[in-house]
Amino acid sequence: MNPRVRPAVPADLPRVAELATEHTAYEKAPPPPPDLAERLSALLFGAAVPRLRCLVAETPSGEVVGYATCAAEVSTWGGSEYLHMDCLFLNEASRGHGLGRLLMAAVVEQARELGLPYVQWQTPIWNEGAIRFYDRLGARSLEKRRYTLDV
Repeated sequence: MNPRVRPAVPADLPRVAELATEHTAYEKAPPPPPDLAERLSALLFGAAVPRLRCLVAETPSGEVVGYATCAAEVSTWGGSEYLHMDCLFLNEASRGHGLGRLLMAAVVEQARELGLPYVQWQTPIWNEGAIRFYDRLGARSLEKRRYTLDV
């Protein structure tokens, strides 16, 4: 079995919440609320049209080691919708093995499925590894390190 990315299912949410806690620590941000898994469940599975989409990255053994979340948003300046990637995170041991590219490809596919013209996200200015990764993908850096990738 190869590493893969797939849509999250309810059973993944406790692990996604653990990874989100690692993510916030990595970005030196406050930890997420203790009921994050339940909150995500409501956003992902609590409505006929989910507000949020979540993709998980799995190792060949089936361990969930990363995630990406995204949602359709609106650009006032562009007068159009786009896909906003809120988070993309892989635990440290899983970086550099191609899972980040798989997650990004899955996010781009979400935009295509929704008929959205581009994906936009941001990363901290000090996150040089992420910046190099996004640059290698062909993304364009905008002010405040917000990225746009045409679909």
